[in-house]
Amino acid sequence: MRKLNVLIAGSTGYIGIQLVKLLVNHKNIKIKYLCGSSSVGKNIEYFDISLKNKKLPKIVKFNKKYLKYVDIIFTALPNGEAQSLSNLLNKNNILIDLSADFRLTKAKEYFKWYGIKHNSVGNINKSIYALPEISKKNIKNYKIISCPGCYPTSILLPLIPILKRKLVDNKNIIIDSKSGYSGAGRGVHKKYKNKNLYESLSAYGVGFHRHNSEIEQELNKHSKGNVTFNFTPHLSPMFKGILSTIYVNIDSKNSVSKIRNYLSSYYKNDKFIKILKVDSLISTNDVINTNNCYISVCKTRYKNKIIILSAIDNLIKGGAGQGVQNMNILYNFKYSEGLK
Repeated sequence: MRKLNVLIAGSTGYIGIQLVKLLVNHKNIKIKYLCGSSSVGKNIEYFDISLKNKKLPKIVKFNKKYLKYVDIIFTALPNGEAQSLSNLLNKNNILIDLSADFRLTKAKEYFKWYGIKHNSVGNINKSIYALPEISKKNIKNYKIISCPGCYPTSILLPLIPILKRKLVDNKNIIIDSKSGYSGAGRGVHKKYKNKNLYESLSAYGVGFHRHNSEIEQELNKHSKGNVTFNFTPHLSPMFKGILSTIYVNIDSKNSVSKIRNYLSSYYKNDKFIKILKVDSLISTNDVINTNNCYISVCKTRYKNKIIILSAIDNLIKGGAGQGVQNMNILYNFKYSEGLK
């Protein structure tokens, strides 16, 4: 089988660089174009020295004529830009988007949460919210693959199966998530210039973070109920990784062991989901530089309450790795090709 040609738009951001580092080792892929704006003319090794001597193309400004020569377009662009690009696709192109542009199924919801009018409404129905372990049976029916956000990935993987099975209460779920500062992009130091990112922990987006929208959409879709939750994200003094701590109520028919065992059974064939023993303590260090999600179900001193811990690498499982995983499913490549 010939190698598929890939264009990466937004190749120099944290997610874009991580994507290049994964695809350069993917046996079925050839990186044909690396696109940027202020970085045009530079070599990608300027942004990550580990890519030196990888024989990659120089960074160019995106041109729609490139779409004739590629099979797959990965977009790791600011919100709104993948919409415009999607309007240029030809029948042979697949778009794998790592921004928020096609995560929400209603254009009015996109405007509500992102403050931008959606300019590719016709393509929303041609896209799928592609959390691989949940959506893999349907991914091949779509030409636009929308990868979930990093926080939602860590939250939806443990919650969707048990809410769908009604093992936990769908009301008053509390989600406390902590991320490395890379989750805010390369502009994080300008955006939070008054914060000491290396020595402090900061809450942000309290009550109204944009990721509330896709968390709510997906939990309600899979549980067929009116899920209520509070989600609070934090920037922590580390470069990458996410640890989500999720507090849920259960009734007397269920238990920590039952929930843990159900998750283990649900994900038994998924290489990247690791359901640990009850009360296991996990950290971001367990998953850094992998496409894994570690999940631990823990007891509390109250019989009707449990705590679920979920850890991922935000740039891989919460970003570039998830895009590669979706691509592998779409093209029947080895499920773990290019991933650890």
